[in-house]
Amino acid sequence: MTRNPWPVTRHEAADEPIVCRCEEITLSQVERAIAEGYDTLEELKRHLRAGMGPCQGRTCLPLLARILARKTGRPLEQVFSSVSVRPPLAPAPVTLFLGGEDEG
Repeated sequence: MTRNPWPVTRHEAADEPIVCRCEEITLSQVERAIAEGYDTLEELKRHLRAGMGPCQGRTCLPLLARILARKTGRPLEQVFSSVSVRPPLAPAPVTLFLGGEDEG
């Protein structure tokens, strides 16, 4: 029995370009959202959940911005100015929040 090395994806076509790997957002989904009126990077991010995966948008937000700039005719700098990017949180050990034995 041969196993399929390609993962199962949620998008329509297996050969369609993926813009956001974490959330499996395809180019056609991005273009459709822009056509529906989501014309700022912040709106696209919230509507499609782009940048909300483990990479926190390091890869997909610049791609989304370029697609949005191309589709709307706006300069890339203007497109990027409308998004709020928050750095990912660093995990902290639980012991950091526990009090010592001599406290209290």
